[in-house]
Amino acid sequence: MRRSGRPSLRRRQDMDTPDSGGMTPLGRKTAETGINFTSTTRFSRGLTFIRTHTLFGQSPTRRIIPQTSLLQENADPQKIAFLLRKQWTLYSVTPMYKFSYDNLKEYSRLLSAFVAAEKQKGLAVEVGNDLGIKVTLSTVLGLKGTDQDQVAILVQIASRSQLLFENAEDKVVWSGWFCCISGDDLLESVPEDFTCLSLFLANGAESYTAIVGSWFQKTFDCYFSRLTISPLNLAWMAAMWTGCKVDSHMAATELVFSVPCIPQSLDISYAIHPEDAKALWDTVQKTPGEVTQEEVNLFMDCLYSHFHRHFKIHLSATRLVKVSTSIASAHCDGNIKILHSKHLIGVLMLLTELAISQIQ
Repeated sequence: MRRSGRPSLRRRQDMDTPDSGGMTPLGRKTAETGINFTSTTRFSRGLTFIRTHTLFGQSPTRRIIPQTSLLQENADPQKIAFLLRKQWTLYSVTPMYKFSYDNLKEYSRLLSAFVAAEKQKGLAVEVGNDLGIKVTLSTVLGLKGTDQDQVAILVQIASRSQLLFENAEDKVVWSGWFCCISGDDLLESVPEDFTCLSLFLANGAESYTAIVGSWFQKTFDCYFSRLTISPLNLAWMAAMWTGCKVDSHMAATELVFSVPCIPQSLDISYAIHPEDAKALWDTVQKTPGEVTQEEVNLFMDCLYSHFHRHFKIHLSATRLVKVSTSIASAHCDGNIKILHSKHLIGVLMLLTELAISQIQ
């Protein structure tokens, strides 16, 4: 492995990291990460059923790496492209009670009114006045890991211009989407009245995320919680994504580590040339298309040893907080950016697994 340049050291306050604080339905910051909602009776029964019949929460010792796109033929290229290269905040969502794909137009109307009402709280609004908010729920076809997976749902909030131009287009100010990729174990464990879309990704103001999440909970008795990513799972992502083939230009594999310091935290950025990272992974991985915990540990240990040999810093004493590769980038706060449609399903499979494991 060629010698890397000097590590990049950054004070935490200088880094462009997302705010990890959550928003309550009223728009106030909470002490914990995520959106806090109150569970309901029907959902509580569904959650009890899940806990009784499944073994979610156990860390796997091996995972599969899909080597093909897996996007189905009916995938909408425009919608798939919309999901890429945006920073999404991750949430896990419990099964939704009595959700119907046949009622998306009605859900759009009801959610539009709810969002407008929440945004206008405390303001005088004339009855019948156009509040300038439009919400659209639509399906995202092609995002399935198995035939049993539920169809993904895209939610978009658009702001209508106050200037009434005849051909003016609405401006999308917030987006979110639900999916559950290869979630067969969960699907088999819940009653028929529940729809499993366990992973939710949001892009836009947290106030909108809180409002939308509040409406879904009240309407479908589900529960949203912020999905963070542990250093162990970030290491899995670094290894798995390094092993994926990319037809276009390959970016460096970058790992960011947090160093607890007084009075400020310090971050170390460790960039590995993509050819070096891939060559190291090829020497570590034994079974093509599959990754084991042992291989992930060995891969990270080799990177740590190389870094220590050149810079005399023990990265094992720090905390891995961010991973960036040609496939995607992920932050421990639960923020992700997916870069390639070819590996979209593979990334969502892992995120779905993490979301399901949090439903306990």
